[in-house]
Amino acid sequence: MLAMLVRQERLLQFDVFNSDIALEIGLRLVRAARARNQAITVDITRHGQRLFYHAMNGTPADHAHWIWRKSNLVKRTGHSSYHVHTQVTVGGGSIHAIPTLDPRQFAALGGAFPLTIRGSGVAGTITVAGLPGAEDHALVVGVLREYLKVDEML
Repeated sequence: MLAMLVRQERLLQFDVFNSDIALEIGLRLVRAARARNQAITVDITRHGQRLFYHAMNGTPADHAHWIWRKSNLVKRTGHSSYHVHTQVTVGGGSIHAIPTLDPRQFAALGGAFPLTIRGSGVAGTITVAGLPGAEDHALVVGVLREYLKVDEML
């Protein structure tokens, strides 16, 4: 499982990323959730600047806090929040008690994915909240695969 998550992070990278791309990906995430009758909140941030944010009808205000905590984890580790979640649980640890990480600031649940620009590294996050962690992660990965035209199995 960890090898697959590392592979996703390696393959789902951008050559360039700007506000127009953020808008397109954000709208694709919203449309995908809507098609499944799901309600999510989406946040796309690059270099500390929020480029896209949308809370679908029926989502609670605390999604913003979950997004902040999941995104903090990506910024801290350089890996998706689901990668860290999997790494901790495979090792027998608790996602709510990771040494050196304050659970009030970091959430090791799926849904935050590193916004990586080839040759530059992690530049931000693409984060979804509202579904179980694995589903949040799968939604982001699915939309990125489609947008980036990555045909390899992930």
